[in-house]
Amino acid sequence: MGAERRVEAGAGDLRREVEDLVARHAELIDEDRLEEWPELFTEQCVYKIIARENVDRGLPIAAIFCDSRKMLVDRVVSLRQANIYPTHHYRHILSTTQLDLPEPGEPGAAGLIRARTNYVVFQTRNNGETSIYNAGRYLDEIVRGEDGALRFKSKLAVFDTNRIDTLMVRPI
Repeated sequence: MGAERRVEAGAGDLRREVEDLVARHAELIDEDRLEEWPELFTEQCVYKIIARENVDRGLPIAAIFCDSRKMLVDRVVSLRQANIYPTHHYRHILSTTQLDLPEPGEPGAAGLIRARTNYVVFQTRNNGETSIYNAGRYLDEIVRGEDGALRFKSKLAVFDTNRIDTLMVRPI
């Protein structure tokens, strides 16, 4: 993540805004309101779900990769119209978010906020069985839009889970 400055505890308003954005992301997935989910991202964005092993080895291969809001919308349309998978529900548990601001003068970093949040996603199937579906951390790059709202410029879900027993069809 490069040279960074940890955001001090006194920056509560910014921390709260970022945590609200991260929580909203999880809520839209958990409540199956996926059509609203792409609005949390900038037009030109990156969304990846990638194995920790690949990140550690510098390998770019991701389980899910989208590089624009239009691709996120397409992902949702595909989920709703083309994919067939068993009924299930997600529930995210999130840690406190840690914020890092780029060093002054870092190229391309004006207004950029970096955030790290650990997550666990539980999956409940239609038979009532609940299990841990995925665990890892979000590595986010966030910017403030012209409307004043924070949006994800980049969101990586780096998962520790080595085995996923169903198709990964939904965002994490």
